[in-house]
Amino acid sequence: MSGHGLKPPVGPSDHVEGPADAPVTLVEYGDYQCPYCGEAYPIVKQVQKKLGAKLRFVFRNFPLAEAHPFATGAAEMAEAAGLQDKFWQMHDMLYEHQDALDPDSLVEHARHLHLDMAKLKTTLGSSAVAEHVRSDFMSGVRSGVNGTPSFFVNGVRFDGNWTDADEFAAALEAVANAV
Repeated sequence: MSGHGLKPPVGPSDHVEGPADAPVTLVEYGDYQCPYCGEAYPIVKQVQKKLGAKLRFVFRNFPLAEAHPFATGAAEMAEAAGLQDKFWQMHDMLYEHQDALDPDSLVEHARHLHLDMAKLKTTLGSSAVAEHVRSDFMSGVRSGVNGTPSFFVNGVRFDGNWTDADEFAAALEAVANAV
């Protein structure tokens, strides 16, 4: 683990899965169009299953807009869905359909999740959603994120192997046991 720390720490504006008092907090900075984030998605799910209540998972947006033209729109759609309490459903939908992140597909995903489309349109047109994505991105920059996915474990950058679910879970388990 390198010297980069998470700035700011996990707070009320973050999207969180798992108990607030879990001994391990895993933060991912991700881009919905990034193939490596797509690879990480099922691995994180396995790790969540393995660690159960010992793990709190947080996702922050880090769309690499130059490389991935649909990443920002996808991140904004996830945030907008979050305002209708469907952030995680949209998050999963976007990673499970990474080849369908163009604007028309995003609308289809929203319909599939039964979002209030009128409310969604207003939300997507507001600056709040774009601001949340930008704020996540800037926190990533301040935390030393330079690619996706980037993981932080209890506020410290994780430079270990996340591509193997067992190895990743074991590393997090070790942190949980040391707390």
